[in-house]
Amino acid sequence: MKAARFVMRSAGTLIPREVEHFSRYSPSPLSMKQLLDFGSENACERTSFAFLRQELPVRLANILKEIYILPDRLVNTSSVQLVKSCFVDTLIKVRNRHHDVIPTMAQGILEYKDACTADPVTNQNLQYFLDRFYMNRISTRMLMNQHILIFSDLQTGNPSLIGSIDPNCDVVAVVQDAFECSKMLCDQYYLTSPELKLTQVNVKFPGQPIHIVYVPSHLHHMLFELFKNAMRATVEHQENWPSLTPIEVIVVLGKEDLTIKISDRGGGVPLRVIDRLFSYTYSTAPTPVMDSSRNAPLAGFGYGLPISRLYAKYFQGDLNLYSLPGYGTDAIIYLKALSSESIEKLPVFNKSAFKHYQTSSEAGDWCVPSKEPKNLAKERLAV
Repeated sequence: MKAARFVMRSAGTLIPREVEHFSRYSPSPLSMKQLLDFGSENACERTSFAFLRQELPVRLANILKEIYILPDRLVNTSSVQLVKSCFVDTLIKVRNRHHDVIPTMAQGILEYKDACTADPVTNQNLQYFLDRFYMNRISTRMLMNQHILIFSDLQTGNPSLIGSIDPNCDVVAVVQDAFECSKMLCDQYYLTSPELKLTQVNVKFPGQPIHIVYVPSHLHHMLFELFKNAMRATVEHQENWPSLTPIEVIVVLGKEDLTIKISDRGGGVPLRVIDRLFSYTYSTAPTPVMDSSRNAPLAGFGYGLPISRLYAKYFQGDLNLYSLPGYGTDAIIYLKALSSESIEKLPVFNKSAFKHYQTSSEAGDWCVPSKEPKNLAKERLAV
């Protein structure tokens, strides 16, 4: 039945011609080095534009194909319809004028959750789709920002950057800046905040500051989210302590990877909650209210950690949490140290992706403990 519904959608007018055409092609991931080459002194604006004109429709069309096979009740929500029309319009015009896709899609998920109870398989499919949807958006905005920042007549921002990429990104400086931004918010809300204890270890070039080729705004986004969570946990857990313990950060540059570990003593979280922290349908904050302003709220949507992890994974890195319930939490960011290995991680719509959405719920092959132990005396009496 699901396969038939997909065929009907594909055969009808629900999927525009442009989507069907461009989705036949696979996206072409770029490495950080290639993105830098686009912004070199010999960069050609015409070449860059020609690549964007060909690549952006392919990336958008691939993720649009997945939107069309989401549950009907989700696709039919007003917010998801708005996102879909936005993407189709962008695909046809090969430009993006919409800045609120993330909160609008988040609102669509909330509408869907309010309208019906999603089963575990649907929740798993939503997680799979949203990871790919937002990764697609990160990639398209990266390409467009690079082109605009490099070839625009208006020279704004840091002159040492090539587009949005810093060939000599000072990791410790970004850590300190993100910490200060989080500290300011923490002070405003709690009237206190923990201090920073920072250690850097440069294994690759001992004794030298740690620099890599990276996008400072992406790194700042990840760090700000982690610091914000660590500070809140620390202040709330240590409310009656004489003083707050510092947030400890260690930055290590190895031969292949850059690792940033953020440790707090905020009490940690139970093991059963860890996986939920990266779920788009889970949040510990109150549900936000959407309004017509462009600055739609993200707090409360539960998107801080999952989006931060996508930023890490975008160039083949990762972001993980390790909790010691009752003590604290370690958050670790992994990034590639070599620009030639920092290659875009892009979703592609193919048979494997389609099959993922068709997975049915099957009985588990491990016992699930009941809430109450069996009364064996009653079992014997029944026999």
